[in-house]
Amino acid sequence: MADSVAAGLGDEKEAENEEKEKEKRAFRASGKAETGSETSELTETLGFYERKAKRQDSRRSLSDLSLVRFVSAELTRGYFLEHNEAKYTERRERVYTCLRIPKELEKLMIFGFFLCLDAFLYVFTLLPLRVLLALIRLLTLPCCGLSGSRLLQPAQVCDVLKGFIMVLCYSMMHYVDYSMMYHLIRGQSVIKLYIIYNMLEVADRLFSSFGQDILDALYWTATEPKERKRAHIGVIPHFFMAVLYVFLHAILIMVQATTLNVAFNSHNKSLLTIMMSNNFVEIKGSVFKKFEKNNLFQMSNSDIKERFTNYVLLLIVCLRNMEQFSWNPDHLWVLFPDVCMVIASEIAVDVVKHAFITKFNDIPADVYGEYRASLAFDLVSSRQKNAYTDYSDSVSRRMGFIPLPLALLLIRVVTSSVKIQGALAVVCVVLFYLGMITLKVLNSIVLLGKSCVYVKEANMEEKLFQSPPSAAPSRVSSRAHRTKQTRESAGEPVDEDVSASIITQPTHQPERTASSLPTSESDQFLTTPDESEEKIITQDGTELIHRAPKKDLLEIDRFTICGNRID
Repeated sequence: MADSVAAGLGDEKEAENEEKEKEKRAFRASGKAETGSETSELTETLGFYERKAKRQDSRRSLSDLSLVRFVSAELTRGYFLEHNEAKYTERRERVYTCLRIPKELEKLMIFGFFLCLDAFLYVFTLLPLRVLLALIRLLTLPCCGLSGSRLLQPAQVCDVLKGFIMVLCYSMMHYVDYSMMYHLIRGQSVIKLYIIYNMLEVADRLFSSFGQDILDALYWTATEPKERKRAHIGVIPHFFMAVLYVFLHAILIMVQATTLNVAFNSHNKSLLTIMMSNNFVEIKGSVFKKFEKNNLFQMSNSDIKERFTNYVLLLIVCLRNMEQFSWNPDHLWVLFPDVCMVIASEIAVDVVKHAFITKFNDIPADVYGEYRASLAFDLVSSRQKNAYTDYSDSVSRRMGFIPLPLALLLIRVVTSSVKIQGALAVVCVVLFYLGMITLKVLNSIVLLGKSCVYVKEANMEEKLFQSPPSAAPSRVSSRAHRTKQTRESAGEPVDEDVSASIITQPTHQPERTASSLPTSESDQFLTTPDESEEKIITQDGTELIHRAPKKDLLEIDRFTICGNRID
């Protein structure tokens, strides 16, 4: 070892001696720069110095590569976020948006819940009174000798039809045994019940999407002007179709409530846990899809309807369980944790779903204020004198919430669970009915006041005074316009009087019937999907495509995505 060290030291000394000799020769060469040989020697000397400097730099860099220096550089390394200020500001705003989503979403949900509650209470409170007034008018008007006027107004005809549908369906529901259905479902396995519950949810959405069309067809067939050509199968077939729909939908909701009741009464609560986990599967199917503002509005309306329906189903489950335990209040506290768990899971799923949808699609949280203003606009417009639809029907078209089947099921459960015996029970029923009317009136007043505030904040007052559009004449005018353009391009004369007679709309008179049914803007969007773009052929053979402007939120309802594409 010592010999190797000594040999290394000797080599270093020899290298130093060689460098000194080269320096001496370079110094001598610098004094003899007059000749050509001296110039080449000087060049060689300068190259030597450059190589020497490079070797020293390489030795210095190799000496700097140490572990301590690397760790020190990692600990003291810095960077500046302000160099990418826009990126980090956007990320911060996304976080703030996610934090604002629960508050804004729950504002919309609470407002939508009370809208559904108002339409739901209308079936129990004001609808029977309106049907009673319509029947009194129907019986007393011929006796007064007023044969020239209409017996019933269109709104009264619709109310009488709703009342008859409820009475017939309620009498049919008496033949359905709830106890037998409960034990039949209870005997099934857990996995089978989970599959059945999912199928029932899908069937409920399909029934809701088609049911309102059946009811609207019945109302229009019954109130359509008699002067125009018969283009329907008759009022009676439409009436029986509506009765069949309401009855089947009520049975479907009863099976849903029975399945939920079985889940509550199971010993290990496994079925209830599986049914609650189904809500989290909804996150997977919604979060990673592309959503526009109109699509999110449709989903929000569906969530409002689903949440209100679940609350009514939980009320039915509690009523059935309290009846089985002889209305023992202690059993209500046994059900209370499960009810809270179902409600909490529903709220948590909605918050997480909407938070990530708005994050992935860059939708601001203020959009829920626009949704609330659109729902408020429906309420305010339905209270006008020239309203073209009842408010409960407007809620049904917008959210897909049809109160008739759900109200029918609740009446069936309450009448079978609560026994009315004696005069005191009758007095209690009358007081309860008066309380429901009071709740309905107060809820309507508060909702109308809040709706006016929301409409004013959204600057939508001028739309309240616009006449409702008509679907059929707009399509006729569009076809007439295209026919006129085609004839002009072909060089044919166009009869201005004929085209004007087609486009001109007749005026609406209070006693005379109009030539077309006034429909909402959402109905126009549903019935005219081909008017999004219009092609006009010019004289040189080229096509000019005029695209219609994008529809606003007032033109989007619950079933728009089912039938048309939203740009």
